[in-house]
Amino acid sequence: MKPVLLDTGVIVALLDRSERFHQRCTNAIATLGAPLITCEAVIAESCYLLRNLRGAPDTVVANVSAGIFQIPFNLTRSAQNVQRLLRKYHDREIDLADACLIALAEEFATGDIFTLDRDFLIYRWGRHHPFRPLISLNSRPGTC
Repeated sequence: MKPVLLDTGVIVALLDRSERFHQRCTNAIATLGAPLITCEAVIAESCYLLRNLRGAPDTVVANVSAGIFQIPFNLTRSAQNVQRLLRKYHDREIDLADACLIALAEEFATGDIFTLDRDFLIYRWGRHHPFRPLISLNSRPGTC
């Protein structure tokens, strides 16, 4: 079974019940059978954005420790590819986490991604493959 990429916004929505996409993300993750893979940049962003929600950063790291959020990405090994992606998508103001997720998609040959970031509708992995967001980015919260 191919893994599914995990982006920052979904982690934040899962842990912050006040987020408008909380229920949609919770429902989507609950039905998943595939492993969730991400990178340290996503974990760092998530912890930063959740820093004011008591216990949330600890929960993010606990999910890494338990293997729920797996981090197979190695920036040292992928640095040249990440640099290429940062240059390619500079007009989209791509951040490090997104570039790392694109590189991770290429490494694992999967475009399945849990994200709330509409830029993944533009980004391509493996030069021309579109991403497949597993949470609808076109409908209102509460619908899929």
